[in-house]
Amino acid sequence: MDSPEYARSVFINGPFDATYRDIFDAVIFTVFHCGYIARCARELDDASQTRIDKILRMIKECKFGIHDISRTEPDPAYGLPRFNMPFELGIFLGAKSFGTREQKRKNCLILDRERYRYQIFISDIAGQDICAHGDDSEKVISLVRDWLRKASGRITIPGGSEIKRRYDLFNSELPLMCKRLKLEGVGGWPYAGLVFC
Repeated sequence: MDSPEYARSVFINGPFDATYRDIFDAVIFTVFHCGYIARCARELDDASQTRIDKILRMIKECKFGIHDISRTEPDPAYGLPRFNMPFELGIFLGAKSFGTREQKRKNCLILDRERYRYQIFISDIAGQDICAHGDDSEKVISLVRDWLRKASGRITIPGGSEIKRRYDLFNSELPLMCKRLKLEGVGGWPYAGLVFC
């Protein structure tokens, strides 16, 4: 039997760049709205802990994982791609394959912009079901919602269009919430500031 915390925790593995922000926010909102706990490397700033140790601990503590491998283009400044997302996906899959009985029950959703694009840069995961979000927040909300609904068997999770409606309402009210809470504006919110949604 999974511990309640483990059974409700979802590891979010995606880029943190500004162009991905709407997709990231939509994923976080959907996870929380479906009754789960979104976990991400940004949730804690602890200089005494290395980033990889934090990621390993977090993956161990999460039954579920959402892995978006859509940002693999070379960095304009250095001409090299970022491989953090495929690397963390590999750790998650390794934990499922080689871990304890609880770890073997891990379940993940793998996202990309286009369904078969990953075969060019990470062909070892051929045979996995990759879902394409097309950089569309409405699409990613439906994908995350449908996956959590199937993985949990819960019939009380609202439909994707309803979650999207609530996400849009949340975004429209967010500037006023920031003002009332005397926060520095929406774009300056740390990851931890999103958890109340």
